[in-house]
Amino acid sequence: VAVNCAALPETLFESEVFGYSRGSFTGAVSDRAGLVAEAEEGTLFLDEAGEMPMAVQPKILRLLAEGEYRPVGEARARRATVRLIAATNLDLKCEVEAGRFREDLYWRLAVVTLVVPPLRERKEDIPDLAAFFLARSTGRLGKEITGLTSEALGVLASHDWPGNIRQLENMIERTVL
Repeated sequence: VAVNCAALPETLFESEVFGYSRGSFTGAVSDRAGLVAEAEEGTLFLDEAGEMPMAVQPKILRLLAEGEYRPVGEARARRATVRLIAATNLDLKCEVEAGRFREDLYWRLAVVTLVVPPLRERKEDIPDLAAFFLARSTGRLGKEITGLTSEALGVLASHDWPGNIRQLENMIERTVL
């Protein structure tokens, strides 16, 4: 279950992630399970975790540390068995130093850290990524393009890709169109 932390307004974040009980706020006409409950026995993916509101961070920390969370408007905590994976394009150590991210939550999240360099630093991946995006775009758009020429791959490899992989994907899709 994926949560885009950057896309959820701070005022809705807690109720979306942890759920709520009927009557807990205006418009809460029925109980609603949150994304944590939806991810039970599975994985909760916090995309753009560096954008998580400060007010919610202690609650995510409790979920990680104790396996407990409390839906909005409920008096009792619930147990959850979820694996949590977080991704961010921010340097969380810098965010901690700037006071925008809790240090204790950082250390809970940083158990296993994978750093994926930007595309400009791993141009050897461009042919495989371009082939993947080409196949996906041609299938989705109903086009018959079987591959890229060596000249086209050379042009792609010479670009710095400031927009990273999403920029490459968009370029391939535009080319297919």
